[in-house]
Amino acid sequence: MARMKFGAFLAPHHPIGEHPTLQFRRDLDFVQQLDDLNYDEFWCGEHHSSGWEMIASPEMFLAAAGERTKRIKLGTGVVSLPYHHPFNVAQRMVQLDHMTGGRAMFGSGPGALASDAHTLGIDPMTQRDRQDEAIGLIRRMFKGERVTAKSDWFTMNDAALQILPLQEDMPFVVASQISPSGMTLAGKYGIGIISLGSMSTQGLMALPQQWEFAEDAAKKHGTTVDRANWRVLLSWHIAETREQARQEAGAGLLRWHNEYTVGTLQRPGVAPFADANDAVEKTAYVDNAASVIGTPDDLIAKIRDIMKVSGGVGAIIGFAHDWANPENTRRSWDLVARYVIPEIQGLIKPLRESREYLVQNREVFERAGQAVMAKIMQNDKAAEALKNTGPGRLAIPSINAPDLRQKV
Repeated sequence: MARMKFGAFLAPHHPIGEHPTLQFRRDLDFVQQLDDLNYDEFWCGEHHSSGWEMIASPEMFLAAAGERTKRIKLGTGVVSLPYHHPFNVAQRMVQLDHMTGGRAMFGSGPGALASDAHTLGIDPMTQRDRQDEAIGLIRRMFKGERVTAKSDWFTMNDAALQILPLQEDMPFVVASQISPSGMTLAGKYGIGIISLGSMSTQGLMALPQQWEFAEDAAKKHGTTVDRANWRVLLSWHIAETREQARQEAGAGLLRWHNEYTVGTLQRPGVAPFADANDAVEKTAYVDNAASVIGTPDDLIAKIRDIMKVSGGVGAIIGFAHDWANPENTRRSWDLVARYVIPEIQGLIKPLRESREYLVQNREVFERAGQAVMAKIMQNDKAAEALKNTGPGRLAIPSINAPDLRQKV
């Protein structure tokens, strides 16, 4: 499998209270930071209610992010297809692809918030079928086909895109949570997946079965799915020590869980945390925890565990949140880029091997010092000066410094 990729998923989940304009700007600053740190992907979602999730148009946000960044891929995570006419979605994604220089990724879903569907007068029972229908048509239009289609929620007459995507094959990704519908769609169309349900312990342990849904659907429809195109969401807050990470993330995690997950979404069977310590313990320090609040080494271990449990994925996508304050949050993503990503990608291994080779083969390199000493001893003045020169006093790199205590 290709080298694992890393990215971020911004729902967003922001506590109510901050000026919305400043929050949008801070989110754009975040994307720019990820680009500077060489993260591979950034995803942001579409929501229209709840107070905490305030990006209504991921395409507009990503177009702005594209002007601030150079290389990072920018994905809709996700466009809720039942909310839109498929032709309009296709046109917006094509424009985004051109405006970002071919860095757009198209992620779609049926719509996560029941309150959004209610606002638009959409029956939740129809949402997944509508997503399926729209994906098929959008893929055809991306290939340059002219499409005529009539449904109970849209009509297209001889619809064709007058501009095709800049990328020859724009990445297509579907969101998957608990139900098999997302994985089944991925298999049906042979496209990528971003697993959002993995943020829970149950979702993490269900990853092998989820992949089976995708493979079964692929066999049924004569397509293939590739683990390299499977993205798994994971929550973390990283600091230099576990204690520091716990202190930084505890209060924000408590508020996010109690005010949003429990108080706003009212998730069935989810109880509020008693305090910040209880929040950290039950989120990151229980068996098979789906979140990491600790050190870079803790996150490395968790990612390796996910690889074993899942059988292999192509990307780890960090869930962006406000558990910690902005400064410590930026520091967390920085630590992941500096220490976690290169370890998982295998970039550090050859450096360790190079050092170990030098240590284990010291006798081979001692001849360099002997060569320096030989030249010193060939010059009478240099040999005389050697008497007043002690170890460690030479203005040359230590790796080439001879052992002045030895005579050649």
